[in-house]
Amino acid sequence: MRRRQAAAVGQSTQRTDAPEKLCGRAKYIDDFAIPGCLFGATLRTSIAYGRIKKITFERGFPWKDYTVARARDIPEDNVVALIENDQPLLTEDRVMHPMQPILLVAHRQRGQAYEALKHIQVDYAEQDPVLSVSDSLAQKHVLYGPDNIFKRFQIEKGDVAAGLAQADLVVTGEYHVGHQEQAYIENQGMAAWLENDGTIVVHGSMQCPYYVHKALVKIFSRPAEKVRVIQAQTGGAFGGKEDYPSVIAGHAALLALKAGKPVKIIYDRHEDMAATTKRHPAMIRHKTGVTKSGRLVAQDIEILMDGGAFATVSPVVLSRGTLHATGPYECPHVRVCSTMVATNTPPNGAFRGFGAPQTVFAAELQLEKVAQALGLDALELRRRNAWKKGSITSTGQRLRESVGALECLQLCARKSRYEGKRREYALWNARRENPTWRGMGIALCHHGAGFTGSGEVMLASRAALTLTREGLIKVLAASTEMGQGANTVFAQIAAQTLQMPIELIEIETPDTALVPNSGPTVASRTTMIIGRLVERAAQKLKRDFLKIAGRVPQTSSNLKKAAARLCKDRPSLRYEVEYEKPEDITWDDKLYRGDAYGVYSYAAIAVDLEVDKLTYEVRVRKITTAQDIGRAINPLLAKGQIMGGITQALGYALSEYADYRGGWMRNSQLTNYLIPTFADTPPMDVFLVEKPYSRGPCGAKGLGEMPMDVPAPAVVSAIHNATGLWFAKIPVLPERICRSFLKAKHAAGRGPEKT
Repeated sequence: MRRRQAAAVGQSTQRTDAPEKLCGRAKYIDDFAIPGCLFGATLRTSIAYGRIKKITFERGFPWKDYTVARARDIPEDNVVALIENDQPLLTEDRVMHPMQPILLVAHRQRGQAYEALKHIQVDYAEQDPVLSVSDSLAQKHVLYGPDNIFKRFQIEKGDVAAGLAQADLVVTGEYHVGHQEQAYIENQGMAAWLENDGTIVVHGSMQCPYYVHKALVKIFSRPAEKVRVIQAQTGGAFGGKEDYPSVIAGHAALLALKAGKPVKIIYDRHEDMAATTKRHPAMIRHKTGVTKSGRLVAQDIEILMDGGAFATVSPVVLSRGTLHATGPYECPHVRVCSTMVATNTPPNGAFRGFGAPQTVFAAELQLEKVAQALGLDALELRRRNAWKKGSITSTGQRLRESVGALECLQLCARKSRYEGKRREYALWNARRENPTWRGMGIALCHHGAGFTGSGEVMLASRAALTLTREGLIKVLAASTEMGQGANTVFAQIAAQTLQMPIELIEIETPDTALVPNSGPTVASRTTMIIGRLVERAAQKLKRDFLKIAGRVPQTSSNLKKAAARLCKDRPSLRYEVEYEKPEDITWDDKLYRGDAYGVYSYAAIAVDLEVDKLTYEVRVRKITTAQDIGRAINPLLAKGQIMGGITQALGYALSEYADYRGGWMRNSQLTNYLIPTFADTPPMDVFLVEKPYSRGPCGAKGLGEMPMDVPAPAVVSAIHNATGLWFAKIPVLPERICRSFLKAKHAAGRGPEKT
């Protein structure tokens, strides 16, 4: 009797890249020794806004030993192609933000390349920069288009004015969030060279090889097949290596063409933090109408985001932020108006969550304020309004399946002992001798996986499996492994579908010469969208195995025999599939109506924390979270993703203050831009709520971004529960808590206000 193949999906399989990384054998771009390689450095602007009058190279400096590349050396378009073609690869004229690239220098020694920058003088005609959203909207200067607006969106459902008029209570609120740095472990880095046949090759740390490919084709006016982009091991990204690698890749390739030698550019931490993209700062205003019984009747929301000097991916960030601004709550009357503006700060771009953490923060805190105004616990208010199967979203989308919002909320509240601990902490806080105040906060969110609306149709993503005559099965996709476990998940999906051991599956390196365009590794789409393509490709291969041999081979030797029979005289067979839109999903890009996403994931989180009465420091004592991600392909990896995202979000809420003055990030190093460490990471209980999605691979939904969305409002709610103080802006630093206490004492007439 033949033994049944054990299931691959649902198992906490060891990561396929774990041995190399744990043993230090994994090679990142700076580990590659490229013969004859030069090292590049970037001369950057030292003002926020104005024009370059003159560039002077110091006489007597040995410039003959260097390669210098300027805007005039760009063969075709001086533009970094993305959504809008507004960002130049190099500027020698208009200065739009501090740290904007002017020119490039290369030398065989890295230190000497940076030394050369000290011997170049740039004279400017400086102007007062536009540094705030309000100044941009007032058109202090015209930075972009006729009105400084990168993008606007409006969602309308029902009649908001009528809904507010019908409400028993109307609550308003205004919320602010600042920049956040991605803080990936490996800095931005890229190498480039020219092959003998004229092909430009770029190898480096990135999320989206085909984004880089698209940009290089335009910059260098080459046929697509004469540009090759290869992903190296990537030490974290979190969105920060979505659009920016096109810039550094263009710089490395331009220097390589000018020098006729390979060139490598690796940023140090200061340059990386000061010059590259961040999470968008935002201001969000809410006006919420509610009945006495706690039913939402109207939500009127305004969103303003700061895009920085160039558009990058800001329109898409604004879109996702807009679509998540209401929270996962039923409401008959909704209006969301959002605007992304230009300022003279370094461009903002992609960061885990892509606009949702900003607007979810506001939505959940607004719900807390509404609950307080009603005299109702916020947990109960969420219970009464949370989406369920059949609910209709702000865009008119009816939720047909896999709706785990209430289940996540109930499980999280129960496992964290939310209600019981709130009662306990009320007694604790009443005792003046206790050294801390303690509090509990809870929050709920949804997150759409994949590109919004018709985005996946536009991408037309492809993935493939190949079977070689020697019996090697490889998954071919442009989706990149950057620490999240994508390669392991792809191998599990393929193995599950083929019903063969996972050890027989390999993953091809994302290389535009070898893999099809699977779209970018962003938007919580890798497992759900590309994993589904891998599943479909594997189904094709499985059918051929059954046709030729009547069964799927289970050993390496049997696989070789089956492969030889299938391939015959061909070196390999390729099973490639393309994304297909489900017929019942409809979307109107102009009206912003319909099915914004095929499905949503859901998360609830409870935060147990204390605030020190002497130092005002916040210590998170325990995190409990329940997350509906559909079928968990690899439960251990899923929980790791959730824990990592929560930790990153705790930094957003409590410590990561980006100090921008005059358009510059003044604390562009990890000594004073404080990200959470292991010492700051609390114990976490993570519960997976598996409500399978019929169109996801093996029932899986998206996961990567959602853990970032929900912790910040729960933290602020817990601080309010502990101290009685409301904070409408993050991060909630100890000094902000201290100032708020002093103001509260002054207002109560208990002493002079101090700052």
